[in-house]
Amino acid sequence: MLRLPGKWLWSAGLFLLVVLAFQGGVDSAGRNYTEQGFKRALITYGIARGLNGVISVAQGTEVSLHPAGMGVTLTPGQILDPVNDLIERFSWIMLASSSSLGMQRMLIDIASWLGFSLLLVLLAMVLLLLWWLPRFQRSGVRLIITRLVVLLLLLRFAVPFIAIANEALYEQFLKDRYEMSLQQLEQTSATISSIHESTIAEPEAAAEFSVLEKARRLIASAKQSADFDARIAEYKKVAANAITHTINMIVIFVLQTILFPLFFLWLLVRLVKIILFQHSS
Repeated sequence: MLRLPGKWLWSAGLFLLVVLAFQGGVDSAGRNYTEQGFKRALITYGIARGLNGVISVAQGTEVSLHPAGMGVTLTPGQILDPVNDLIERFSWIMLASSSSLGMQRMLIDIASWLGFSLLLVLLAMVLLLLWWLPRFQRSGVRLIITRLVVLLLLLRFAVPFIAIANEALYEQFLKDRYEMSLQQLEQTSATISSIHESTIAEPEAAAEFSVLEKARRLIASAKQSADFDARIAEYKKVAANAITHTINMIVIFVLQTILFPLFFLWLLVRLVKIILFQHSS
């Protein structure tokens, strides 16, 4: 049974939560933070799909080299094949993250429904009467109503509180990493486009050449081969950079849209169990 100071504290806390349920400030903050996360997910998804398209174009480009007068056709963009596979999987993760944030936004709207809040107020008033009327101090009805109120409070505030805590962790630990990786992926897309444009700008070989022209073409072919090797090196560097920052993005969004919400939900459930256990004892 609750002692007198405990009754005042529990009653004041319950009254405050009921006021918050009608005031809507928690819902507004949770909705705002969820929308911010949703926008970040959509922006990142768009960049990932754009990078996927740029890489696909680069992969299909063939380069003709003519060392010693012999034609060789190569596709330097194939070096980006592992990156393209990773980006495709990353796109699916971003789609799942966007769906998760969209569902959180919908759950906030459902939990803030007026009928839900009215039911919470009604049960809270009944519970306060049961707490303060002496003849109901050891009533089984009081325990049932208490559990119903706690369950309604969990449903009412869980998603907004999770959204607020999630955004606080993002601002503290993930924001700088996200912005850096986003910038790097945008730069990677521009770099691949630049390398691709310089690759397709190579002149085609003529059908017949004079002796002098053959010599010139041989020198040009050697230079072209050197340029091709440099391009391969650039592609390798770009690929390594893209893989690093794509994995960073995967970690950020898996944490923010899957692991953090599940962790905070687990904490809330544990808190509810502790409250119910202490109250029933």
